Parts: sequence; C-alpha cells; structure tokens
Amino acid sequence: MPETKKPLAANGHGLSHLTPKGSARMVNVSGKSVTHREAEAKGVINLGPRITKAILSETVKKGDVLAVARVAGIMAAKNTSRTIPLCHPIFISGCQVDLDIDEENCFLTAICRVTTDSQTGVEMEALHGVSVALLTVYDMCKSLDKGMVIGPIRLTEKSGGKSGTYKAKE
Repeated sequence: MPETKKPLAANGHGLSHLTPKGSARMVNVSGKSVTHREAEAKGVINLGPRITKAILSETVKKGDVLAVARVAGIMAAKNTSRTIPLCHPIFISGCQVDLDIDEENCFLTAICRVTTDSQTGVEMEALHGVSVALLTVYDMCKSLDKGMVIGPIRLTEKSGGKSGTYKAKE
C-alpha cells in the first residue's frame, strides 16, 4: 500500500482536523494546559424601518425580540459542540449577549462574549452565539418583512491559549 502523506496547510504543517489519510477528526487536546480563554464575536442584521419600529415599541407579535434573542444566543454558545461537528464540548464559565439597535440606520448589532478555563478556546462559541441571536431576531420578525439581511459576522477578539491574543481591525 502506498504511503499516505499528511495534508499540508499553507504554512507547511499538517492540518489539525484531518487524519494523515485526509479524514475529518476531532483534535486531541488532552496534552494541552488549561488556561483562561475569552472570545468576542460581533454581527449585524439590517432590519429596515418597519421592524426597527416594531422592536423598539415592543409590538412584534411573537414577543420580546431582544430578550428571546439574548437567551437564544447564550443557549447556542453553550451548545456549540452539538452543531459544529469538530468542536469540543467545553465548560463555559460565562456568556453575555448584548444587543443594540441603531434606530437611525435600522440595524441591530449583536455581541457575544464567552469565557472559559479550558484546554481549547471559545471562538466558535462566541460566533455561534452571535449567529443564533441574529437568526432568532430574523425568525421573530419575518412576518413583518422577510428582506432582513444578516452579516457580517466575525470574531472581534480572543485571548488565552497557545496563539495568544487577537484583536480584529475595525
């Protein structure tokens, strides 16, 4: 049988989520040290004037859009490994979802901050939390207008772990 080479990343190192034969795998983090890690992700949804007014006046028929989206984002962060196949289930020590509406420009910004003391980071948990919070806003308001646009969504900062600190440029 011919020798199978490990797939290489652009930096010449093997891809961490692939076996030498190229199959997907979950990375083994058992040898990594537990460190304090934090991540923050941010995303937006363009609401339009009708939905912006309905959310601010609390007249959306499905209920309190901001409260439900906040809880949905927290739940999503806690359950990331159930929907992102190669993510590790980790203990989250804290999660906060903040939602802010720009009434003049008719968009909502969601920010999700996640903390843990673990062997792996919480970037995916923060991104997942923001994504689900924004999807929840869409779901609760789609009867008013299906033309809402979600995005961009991105990691804005992270700290801890081997790769250290990252802060996105504005």
